[in-house]
Amino acid sequence: MASDRIRRVDEAIRQVIGETVSKDLKDPRVGFVTVTDVRTSADLSHARVYVSVLGDAEVREATMDGLHSAHGYLQRRIGGELHLKRTPTLEFIYDDTTDRAMRLDELLEAELEAEEEQPTEDITHRASKEEPGRG
Repeated sequence: MASDRIRRVDEAIRQVIGETVSKDLKDPRVGFVTVTDVRTSADLSHARVYVSVLGDAEVREATMDGLHSAHGYLQRRIGGELHLKRTPTLEFIYDDTTDRAMRLDELLEAELEAEEEQPTEDITHRASKEEPGRG
């Protein structure tokens, strides 16, 4: 379990990176990025930065390349703003949670449509067989 200090550092790093990417980063490859989470090692030597990217796979790949390219600049910003004893090395990881949620939503929507296409007579008939005394 992460200590309170590590959680506060994670949140501060997330805020600095999020603001820097949205306002100061000039790399044209970097599209619309949301920093979803940061996980810093206990010794503050390494931080995994989870990001989601708006767009298709090509935009996502270009954005990730841009973020990897800008990691030195982002590390300097973290060091300058947070005044940590050790500035963690950043590793950017694509967070596919949104993609998975959208896929799950599509599957649920398809299942609901399939249920709506079934005749209600069959459903009523099955219900009466399962519960004696009803129907």
